[in-house]
Amino acid sequence: MKRLSTNFMGIHLKNPIIAGASNISDKLDNIKRLEEAGVAAIVFKSLFEEQIQLEKLELEADLEEYNERHAEMITTHPHMEHAGIEEHLVKLRKAKESVSIPVIASLNAIHGKSWVEYAKKLQDTGVDGLELNLYSIPKRVDLDAAFIENEHLEKLTEIKRAVKIPISVKISPFYTNIMNVVYRMSKGGADGVVLFNRLYEADIDVKSETTKLDMTLSSSDEMRLPLRYTGLLEGKIASDICSSRGIYTGDDVLKMLLAGAKCVQTVSAVYKHGYRHVGIMLEDIVRWMDSKGYENIEDFRGKLSKSNLKDPYAYERAQYVDLLMRPFESLIKEPMR
Repeated sequence: MKRLSTNFMGIHLKNPIIAGASNISDKLDNIKRLEEAGVAAIVFKSLFEEQIQLEKLELEADLEEYNERHAEMITTHPHMEHAGIEEHLVKLRKAKESVSIPVIASLNAIHGKSWVEYAKKLQDTGVDGLELNLYSIPKRVDLDAAFIENEHLEKLTEIKRAVKIPISVKISPFYTNIMNVVYRMSKGGADGVVLFNRLYEADIDVKSETTKLDMTLSSSDEMRLPLRYTGLLEGKIASDICSSRGIYTGDDVLKMLLAGAKCVQTVSAVYKHGYRHVGIMLEDIVRWMDSKGYENIEDFRGKLSKSNLKDPYAYERAQYVDLLMRPFESLIKEPMR
């Protein structure tokens, strides 16, 4: 449907729905099903440097397990080495070759040299773009916000110099001033910005008194945060905005487009409702556009961003204050029992 086409960081998309990086996009069969379902592009499962390092350590441990028992075992596999990211690169290359829609690589590394090295190798697979997943957890109390932000900006700048394909940054909402960080990343060369990545946090099992980590799907309420910052940033930065988190329906996509996004990423909706749900979302978008008389996405994209609204406080603190000043009963959707 040409009327649904859009453009994200210079990449043409047949519609605004991108399948975000997840375990779904790690298998060729799933990738083909996503294309058949109607997604406009696929972000391949992220390459995490920790995963590569852990696999390497596990291999070394297996090879050296009997070194102290039998000396001759030391030379059993004298030149055997871990393949590093080669398996990931092979799967990524096959994914790109198996579909006609754009495929975007995703990278989350730790060390500066690793970011650049891996970015170059990911580019060589023929992918259409690269998403830098800037997911890091501060572990030291003596590092201030400026240090962390500057480190992320330096990584972006170095990779931008090293590769030729378009680059987007997928960031968390936990920076001190998200607006400033995104603005600086845009100035630093980010072709796109994805608001926001979703972090899987540790939990505690009180029965066993141990920590645990569960994978939980996003909820629709989570889209409010990226919606706010999409509306605030539209028109303020040169980078294209892709909204992510809690997007389940065609209406959710429309809200992000009205706020100013060029496209959205969804994962949980596919996990929860299956591949065919993407088609339902697209049908709902078209139905809404017909009811409003819109011919294409650019007819309404950004219509409700802060830059285009008459109400200057729509996305700001005054809106929150106004909400709290209302009678308590008017704020409750469900009757109290």
